[in-house]
Amino acid sequence: MDWRIWLGLGLTATWLLLGFAYIASVIGWAEFTILPPERMGNFLEGASAPLAFLWLVIGYFLQQKELQQNTEALRLQATEIRRSAEQAVIQSENLAASELHARQEAFLQISKSISSQLGSIAGLLYVSSHGDSGSGVVDGDEMAKLFTTQSQGDDEVFSRRLLTANLRLDDPQEQHDLFYGTEIRARHTNNFIFNFERMLRRAAEVDSENMIQDALSASGHGFLYRIMKTHQANAPEDWADHTKTGTHINFGRTQ
Repeated sequence: MDWRIWLGLGLTATWLLLGFAYIASVIGWAEFTILPPERMGNFLEGASAPLAFLWLVIGYFLQQKELQQNTEALRLQATEIRRSAEQAVIQSENLAASELHARQEAFLQISKSISSQLGSIAGLLYVSSHGDSGSGVVDGDEMAKLFTTQSQGDDEVFSRRLLTANLRLDDPQEQHDLFYGTEIRARHTNNFIFNFERMLRRAAEVDSENMIQDALSASGHGFLYRIMKTHQANAPEDWADHTKTGTHINFGRTQ
């Protein structure tokens, strides 16, 4: 028990002993027992008043101590709640980072397939412009080697060839015809633009700092896309709209 309670019990016992001694030596027990009720009540009231005050004071200090303990407990509880909240924030940030990392990993896997698809589309466009059905400057054997290179993992081999061909042409009209000279070329060009822009939009969803988008734009496909967009703006309306030319590959026509 608290030391204040022990002090109160000691003072109470001492006060009662002094009261008994006072009655025995001054009043006498025989006289005390025959006191009128009003005098007996006055005596007991006066004798118990100090004890009541003593225990009132002790109770006040005990209550104050209990309040301090409760306050300290609440403070510790608030500290624990704050720590739990901080841990929850850290965990949620870690979960968000893990989710973002998983989405980025999934995008990188998908982008490999899209890059391969873009390489195939660029190959068809190159066949249409430089193969036997086009200018004929690239024979079938060399075209087969290029497709073999593309199938072995070099997805940008045809994009680089088209970029080189575009640089070698001095006439803006010839540069435009490289991509929109025929309806088939317009379809391949629009198909390339359509798929590359979808990949850019998906990259923006998983990379708030635009690092992936910058890397895509700086690739061979990215440079070819920007050139294509320039010529698409000058193409006839029916040939510039991918919804009209279609986004599928027609292997039956190459011109």
